[in-house]
Order: sequence, then C-alpha cells, then structure tokens
Amino acid sequence: MKKLLLLNVLIFGFILQLFSQNNFSQNIRGQVVDQQSQSPLPGAYVKVAYSNPLIIVASDANGEFRFNSIAVGIYDIEVQMIGYELVMLRNVQLSSGKELVLKIEMVEQVTDLDKIVISGYKKNNPLNNMANVSARSFSVEEADRYAGTWLDPARMAANYAGVMAMGDQRNDIIIRGNSPLGVLWRLEGVDIPNPNHFGTLGTTGGPVSILNNNTLSNSDFFTGAFPAEYGNATAGVFDLNMRNGNNEQHEYVAQISMNGFEFGAEGPFSKQSKAAYLFDYRYSTLQVFDLMGINFGVSGIPQYQDLTFNIDLPNTKAGNFVIFGVGGTSYIQANSADRDVDDWSFGKDDLDFTFGSNMGVVGFSNQYFFNTSTRIKTVVAVSGTQNTTKVDSSFTDKPSEIYYGDNSYEVKYSVNSKFTKKVNAKNTFNIGVNLDFYNVSYEDSVKKAGTEQFVSLSEASDETLALFQTYLQAQHKFSQNLSIYGGVHYQYFTLNNSYSFEPRASFKYIISNNQSVSGGFGVHSQLQPRLMYFTKTIHPDGTYDYTNKNLDFSKSTQFVLAYDFLINKDLRLKLETYYQYLFNIPVELNSSTYSTINYGTKFFLDRVDSLENTGTGKNYGVELTFEKFLNDNYYFLLTTSVFNSKYTASDNVLRNTAYNGNYVVNFLSGYTFDINANNSLSVDFKFVMAGNKRYIPVDLAMSKLLGSEVLDYSQAFNNQYDPYLRLDGRISYQVNFNKMNAEFAFDVQNLTSKENILMQSYDPNTNSVRTDYQLGLFYVFLIRIQF
Repeated sequence: MKKLLLLNVLIFGFILQLFSQNNFSQNIRGQVVDQQSQSPLPGAYVKVAYSNPLIIVASDANGEFRFNSIAVGIYDIEVQMIGYELVMLRNVQLSSGKELVLKIEMVEQVTDLDKIVISGYKKNNPLNNMANVSARSFSVEEADRYAGTWLDPARMAANYAGVMAMGDQRNDIIIRGNSPLGVLWRLEGVDIPNPNHFGTLGTTGGPVSILNNNTLSNSDFFTGAFPAEYGNATAGVFDLNMRNGNNEQHEYVAQISMNGFEFGAEGPFSKQSKAAYLFDYRYSTLQVFDLMGINFGVSGIPQYQDLTFNIDLPNTKAGNFVIFGVGGTSYIQANSADRDVDDWSFGKDDLDFTFGSNMGVVGFSNQYFFNTSTRIKTVVAVSGTQNTTKVDSSFTDKPSEIYYGDNSYEVKYSVNSKFTKKVNAKNTFNIGVNLDFYNVSYEDSVKKAGTEQFVSLSEASDETLALFQTYLQAQHKFSQNLSIYGGVHYQYFTLNNSYSFEPRASFKYIISNNQSVSGGFGVHSQLQPRLMYFTKTIHPDGTYDYTNKNLDFSKSTQFVLAYDFLINKDLRLKLETYYQYLFNIPVELNSSTYSTINYGTKFFLDRVDSLENTGTGKNYGVELTFEKFLNDNYYFLLTTSVFNSKYTASDNVLRNTAYNGNYVVNFLSGYTFDINANNSLSVDFKFVMAGNKRYIPVDLAMSKLLGSEVLDYSQAFNNQYDPYLRLDGRISYQVNFNKMNAEFAFDVQNLTSKENILMQSYDPNTNSVRTDYQLGLFYVFLIRIQF
C-alpha cells in the first residue's frame, strides 16, 4: 500500500509536468519599513537582484512596492536606501498559485553619510532588533523543506545548535540541557499555553502541533540570555507571528499531510478596503492512515482537529487592528486488550486509558502610531487549556476498576502593552507591561491501593491568581560597528506574593563587514506549573495541606559569548559558548533525587508534594553552526553541540540531569533539480546523532519480590540509553500551472529502522525489564495545492 501510494504520487506529478510547459508568472509586492519604528519608508529602491534587464521599483509614500507578472522561480530581492543598511532577501520562492507579499525591515545607519553601507546579508538575523546573542529567525519554508520536521516549528528548531529533541513521539525540545518546561510560546505578542495536541497541563510539547505553517510568518527563536521583554521562561522562547491574508485577491490552499486534511482561504473583505481575512481548518488523517496499515506505536487512533484565523483591519483612525485565534481539540482511547506487542506501553501493559486535551487562544491587537518614531502596541487575549484523563487497571477475570481520573482546566485573561520610541538612529527603547489573570480548576481522583477509598492528589476549584510583569529595555549604538543593550524585567505572583527582579545586558561588535563578536548576560525566572501549587500533602487522619503553595520562582543566571563569520554571501560559521547557573529549583523536603529540573516530557505529570526551592543546577557547553544558505540549488546545515547538564537535589549529590545527553550532531542537506521553468524536484535528508536520555534503572530483584516496578534511585541518571541515531529522507515535486501550483512530497523517517530506546519499565507478566522503542521506519506524505 505504501509503495503504491508513492508510485501514484510520482506518476501523477509526471503527468502534470507533461501538461505544464508554459511559462507562468505571479506578482511580488510588499512594504518597506524602518525596523525600529515600523514606520513606512518611501523612496526605497527594491530590485530583483541579478535581473537582466534590470527589474527595479521605488517604494511609494506608504512604503509599498510591486512587481507584476514575474516568472515563477527563486529570486534574491535587494533593497537600498540612502542612510539605511542594505537588505538582501535571499532565495525567495515565487509560485504561480500565490502572490508573494513581503514586509522588508531596514536598519538606519548610525553615521549620516550619503552612501549605502552593506552590513551583510540578513539571512537568519532575528526580527527582534534588541537581540544580540542566542537568537535567530526562521522561515516557514525551512519548516516545510527540512526532512523530519512534520511541518512543525518545534521539530524544525531541534535542528539548531544547542537544541535536541526528546523523542520521536513528542516535539518537546531540550535547549542547552534545560527542561522543556522552561520554553515560552508567544503568539502575536501574547504568551500562550502549550500549542500542541495531546499536551498535558504545565508542559510545552506534544505529539502533533496545533500551529499551522500555512498561517505563520517568519518568527524568532531564542536559546538563552534573551531580551527583557520575555519573562516567565528559563530555557528559550518561540516568538511567533501570524501572517496577514492577501488584501487584494482571494487565495486558497487544500492540503493532505501527516497533520491532517486541511483547507484554508484568505482575501480582502472588499475592493475599497485593505482589510483582509485568513483562516485554516485541519482534521486528523490518522484514522485514514490506520486503514492503510501504518502503525503509530500505540493502540487507539489519535483524533484531533484545529482552526486558525487572522483578520487584519489596517489604517483606521485608532490605528491598525488584528483579530486572531488558534485552537484545537484532541482525544485518544487505548485499551490494553487491543495493544500490540510492539506498541508503546508507557510503562504499564495492564492499563486502559482515555485522554483528551483542548487548547485555544483568541485575541485582538492594536498598534497605534503617535508619530513616525513613536508607537504603542496593545494585545488583549483569552486563552485556555483543558485535560481529561481516565485510567483503568485491566483484568481478564473481573471488571476493570477505575484507579485514576482527572478533569482540570486553566483559563487566562491577558493584557499586554509595549511602548516603543526610536529617539534617533543610535537610540531605541521599549517599556512594557504584561498582565495575566488566571482562573484554574484541578480535579483528580486516585484509588488507594488495596482499598475502596479514593483520594484527590491536587485540588482547586475556580481559584483566581495573577502574574504581573513589566520591563524596560534600551539599545544604544556607539557607532555602525558597536551596539549595547540593557534591560530589566520584573514579575510578581499574587498567589504567594513571590517576585523576581531580572537584569539583562548584551553587546555586539562588528569586526569587519563579515565578522562579529557578541555577548550576553541575563537573569531569568519562571513560575512552577500552576498545578504544582495545588498538590496536596495528605495526612494519616485524612486532613491535608497545600505544602507547595509558597514555592518561589525557579531562576537561572546565564552568560553567552558568540563569534559569527560570514565566509561569503552563502556560507556562515557561528560559534557560541555559554554557562548557566540554575537555583531556587523545587526539590523534596526529605532527602531524595527528585528535582523539577528533570520534569516536563511525560504525557502524565507526577503529583509531588512537600517541595522547597533549595535545588541547584548548571549547564555549560559549546555550539557550532556551519551553514550554506540555499543557492545554486543546494543547501546544507551542520550543527554540533557539546554540553554538560548537572543538578543537585535535597540529597546534596551532584548528578546528571535527565537531559544530559552530552552531545548532539545534526546534518541536513538538500538539492533541487529544475525540470523546466515551472517544475522542480527536491531531495532532502537529515542525519542526527545524539547522546540519549538518562534514566533511573529498574531494581529487578525488588520488582520481582513486590510484583510491581521498583526503581533504583541510588543510580539515578548515572547511565543513559544507547546513542540516538536517525536518518530521514524527503523527496518533493513542485509544479506550477496558470494561477495554481501543487506540491507532492514523501518523507521516509528513520530510513535505517534504527531501534532507538524510548524507555524501560518492569513487566509483571514476564518478570523482566521491558524496552519500548521510538518510531521505526515511518512514512509521511504531503499533497498541497494553492490556487
């Protein structure tokens, strides 16, 4: 069936190619703005680089430009303006089914010279002009093209230096040895809950992303020492932007992929207005895949759907308004009797379970310009997440008994405002405030072993709490070559009156036109998962206390030093080294190995009570990025990280963290074969080699004696599973028609069928240690039509 599907796709693509010999075209248009002030720049010269005859236009009074009827293909777009640094957008792909609409940001020169300064090409520079270190932008095209990404921003980010994936079945990412709990997701300027299907309360990952590549724009990713506008995070930040719909013509996308059956539409509300809409809906394809015989490694079929929308209302008297929303629901039911021998057991073979999760955010933003150098952006949003869980122990000779149930939710009301003032070419500053008001409810029930009694491990009914954050940050450029950044972030939590004061600073020195050094420092802090504050300590007489309620912020002090060398316009070398000291980490009051530093990648969260903020940790390492940007039809990306991640719990023993893999190497490459002017075939692959997860081994003798799993905590995280190795491949075919284009792609993941260990657990049926493995040979296809 799988081979037949691939053959049909290739034959269909070949037939389409035979009937598409004409040369097709599409428009390129957009707007040029000042990066710091976001004000339009009239009179900027925008040209299609290397075009013959020369194709060039000047931006109008609104900073807008247009190229009509450009032949489909891949182009470099060059933008010049006196007093501003040159901008080069490389390898911009133009397809016949969709207009290419660009927003181009230019940086004003510090020195007022009547000449153009070429400061280097802007590929991968962060969109946030306050970021000097440990930051890069990423494009939707990268997430689309890289092998093994599943069109997922988190899986795509796992290719970058300092980042590793925790496993095949979820998209949690480990940044510089930190727990995935330390990752912040931000969308359209507001912090959002875990944006993944089957995401657990308090975590940041899941099996399938709710975020939709077809609706995202270029965004930023931070791996440490990030600017002061980002708070309540200690590991990294995804700062995501949604794109606006086309405000001149209606366009559509239809897609079938691993992520779902999908349909999207965008366009103007009227010809008289520049207001535009964008929406996209997806429904799970996994039920269809199950009929095709593809095994997902778990009994039960995951069901999910999601919706994304964006409404852009520009140029009103009160400023520019955007209304946006993202949401998804997911559900799975898995029965022990249906479980195959090779399915993941999650450490238990005798369990039936159902699990559901819902996540959503809806809001609006307003950006108001007081003048060309001063603006304020305000975002108001409501977001929420919910988990429902039911777990039964399974027996063949008597009915199942419920032993765990959960129905918990969090709703957040957010108001964020950011004031920006560009004083002059040398100085820009921001002042901001983020207000988050939570309404939470946690209800669970677990059956006490050997009794008919049920107890609640965590409980909160319609509790209200709030997190207040404010920040001030500024950038000063001494010259064209030297800039410094300074900022401070403050946050306050109303539940227990805890607070955190966090200074941040960085610098960047441009040694020459193609070399720079930079450094950064920051104190960062994060609340515990809110569920943790309401975990009970139950006394023998049945009374209980909330012993975690006074937990403080976890904190991290970070130092980064970087060297960046643009060898030529297509080839880049970057080195970064870092040190992080983690403190105020929750650990148990009694002597143990437990620390929340190892928390955050499970489908079900542990309820641990009686915690205190006395744990510590440290992460340090060196990272290398060697990258050739797509040019002459090929690219490659080599990233290498060598690191160490340690922690100390309440037993005062320095140990490896669960995420101390020590090394990770990624190599990605791809080549595009031009079939003719309208069609191309791309081949991409990815190889990853990494130190695997560390674990607490099973004490087999004690487990046999007691008939249930017993772990040997004296050996906690001393050992790690065998090295993780995986080779992925992708082949895609792109074809253009008149006002329509199509892409057919086929991914083969884990080409060598390498058995990478996921986890080990005690199996009471065989009195042995059972090993669960990550995904084996796995096929993913994509059919996308834009028109």
